[in-house]
Amino acid sequence: MSTKPSIPQGTRDFSAEVVRKRNYIFSVIRNVFELYSFQPLETPAMENLETLMGKYGEEGDKLIFKILNNGINNEKNIEKSKAGFEKLLEGKSSSDITERALKYDLTIPFARFVAMNHTKLTFPFRRYQIQPVWRADRPQKGRYREFTQCDADVVGSLSLLNEVELANIYHEVFIKLGLKNYELKINSRKILVALAELCGGADKMIDITIAIDKLDKIGLEKVKEELQERGLKDEQITIIESYLNITGTNEEKLTQIKSLIGSSEIGKQGIEEVDFVFQQTKNTNLSIDFTLARGLNYYTGIIFEAKAPQEVKMGSIGGGGRYDDLTGLFGVPNIPGVGISFGVDRIYDVLEEMNLFPQDVQVSTKALLFNMGEVESRFAFGIMQQLRSSGIACELYHEATKINKQFTYAEKKNIPFVIIIGSKEIEEKNCAVKNLATGNQETVALENLAGYLKNL
Repeated sequence: MSTKPSIPQGTRDFSAEVVRKRNYIFSVIRNVFELYSFQPLETPAMENLETLMGKYGEEGDKLIFKILNNGINNEKNIEKSKAGFEKLLEGKSSSDITERALKYDLTIPFARFVAMNHTKLTFPFRRYQIQPVWRADRPQKGRYREFTQCDADVVGSLSLLNEVELANIYHEVFIKLGLKNYELKINSRKILVALAELCGGADKMIDITIAIDKLDKIGLEKVKEELQERGLKDEQITIIESYLNITGTNEEKLTQIKSLIGSSEIGKQGIEEVDFVFQQTKNTNLSIDFTLARGLNYYTGIIFEAKAPQEVKMGSIGGGGRYDDLTGLFGVPNIPGVGISFGVDRIYDVLEEMNLFPQDVQVSTKALLFNMGEVESRFAFGIMQQLRSSGIACELYHEATKINKQFTYAEKKNIPFVIIIGSKEIEEKNCAVKNLATGNQETVALENLAGYLKNL
């Protein structure tokens, strides 16, 4: 008995219509990356597990898709495999079971690439990358297990002008896509370190950021409960609550944060950096938000999060930040970096919901040549090849059949023009060109057909 075909939960097939819309988004992002002098890069779909583990925080590590080793059922490997599974059940990793994993994001593989090739690269090194990543997340609206990231990173520079440029890239891309009311949130991990110090020590940083990162999802009271569960005392939670309650304009928020953590040296640095980026990007939709934590452990300075317009309940559509020693994880210290990422799949859903895709994004084939019979189709085939050599996408209907059927085919494929060449047209060396949108039909000389279609 045959089984009904299916695909893994959290993955999707993409029809021609969807692919064209996605390619439109990729094109806008890629063009802006290239405008800012970023160079393309691709890395493998899988990485060594040790490359990925321990880089994404407690929650992130749980979402890494691990790949089983080949031959675990081999007779000589059975005992090792059993021991490895026992370790997995205890929440530990085992190379006896898995040594590789699908990449969780593009940043860590990029850091690995830089560490492996740092002697060959010219710094600062600016790269962009557009590739799929995989996370064992719970699928829901706007959240998938396989999705595409578009990243841009600069490594080998400490200059905050890089952060300014990345904020401007966000702005330029979103404006070109029509997302005028996007919001770009900014904070600094240094400010969060200062908060942790105020609460008793930097060792509490991870506990605090993991809890704060859930604020939008679970609310303040639940965050306080989680902080309590993580061992923080009431007076420490009160300080964190004061921090999370900072509101007002960007200028007012800066004043309030200075009052709360301004005595901390690392806090001062973080505030100065946030202020600098804010002052340099006042023409963007940048908003200072000290509740922004981004739970990834590798961030060390400025952090970003891009939010969809409020009228669309989608949340984050991008994020990133500074990581001053990410390559140090791979034995190559002192190569600072900063990067951002676009969540293409969520951006697609936002554009779809807001009806922001251009009308012509679906136009692929410009003209359909009708099949009027054996002799006529052979002649039309030659004309079709001439049109293609002129850069005009076109096709010939596959069989001689009723005109209405050929019209229906063109309409269903969103082909804007049909070309009719019958025996009379062959004799007179012309054709009939019909605009399916307007219904207008014109007689065009065959020698002028390519030029005519190009001007439409």
